[in-house]
Amino acid sequence: MSAVPESAGAEPGGRRVTMPERAGPGAAEGPPRQRDPGAGREGEELGASARRIADRVLSCPDVADLSRGPFGVVATHLPGGLVPGVAVRDDAIEVDIVARYGRPLPEVADLVRDAIGDLAGGRRVDVTIADVVTDDGGRKE
Repeated sequence: MSAVPESAGAEPGGRRVTMPERAGPGAAEGPPRQRDPGAGREGEELGASARRIADRVLSCPDVADLSRGPFGVVATHLPGGLVPGVAVRDDAIEVDIVARYGRPLPEVADLVRDAIGDLAGGRRVDVTIADVVTDDGGRKE
């Protein structure tokens, strides 16, 4: 006798619903394959693009450094390493920076967008200013 009640899987009205079997490790086809963003030619292009973006951002005079964000998640992961502070996604590029004190922060963000605009490939560019430092490297309160 089964431990599963007869009514298990039944809709209201008593009609039984059958669920399709899911593919899994024991199934003939195995689990669905996930796309590896760092694999193959696409991964190489992604890495080169993320590195070029990082170099351009760091060349902006009002950018002191790149930041990985408050939880360390803003980065492009590549085989053998990562590009911190730049996350290249299908629909957007996320850049987290540490700005130098002086210029209004919205202007700094606009300058960063302008610097990498031709590398964005039509994607939205989101700039987050994670911190502000003075020229001597100290934080500005």
